[in-house]
Amino acid sequence: MEIIQMLKALSDETRLRIFNILRDGPLCVCEIESILEISQSNASRHLSKLTSANLVTYYKESKFIYYKLDDETLNQYNFIQNLLNDGLDKYETLKCDYDILKAYKKADLNCDTVSKVKHIISEIKK
Repeated sequence: MEIIQMLKALSDETRLRIFNILRDGPLCVCEIESILEISQSNASRHLSKLTSANLVTYYKESKFIYYKLDDETLNQYNFIQNLLNDGLDKYETLKCDYDILKAYKKADLNCDTVSKVKHIISEIKK
């Protein structure tokens, strides 16, 4: 049943987008919201489902909560790792999200400066 729960969690576009950008490491909720241009409540709802499916885990650092892929699950289910490595860049929306993430990291932005991501998004989506 665990596999079914994981597949259901990944069957939603927003959750797949979140999963996609977490492949490069932990992100704070505010970063996820900004990069994907979704609301806090929407991000939290989807992160909760990914966490319940053991695909994502989280930790608190200072006043921020960071989410990351659950390494134990990735090691246990190779098909998920294969999806991350080979499948996600084939979809334009996911590729665009990942490009925004890379530009965000290259600009050395963080939770305190996340509001500047809008400029990055507008440049990439031109």
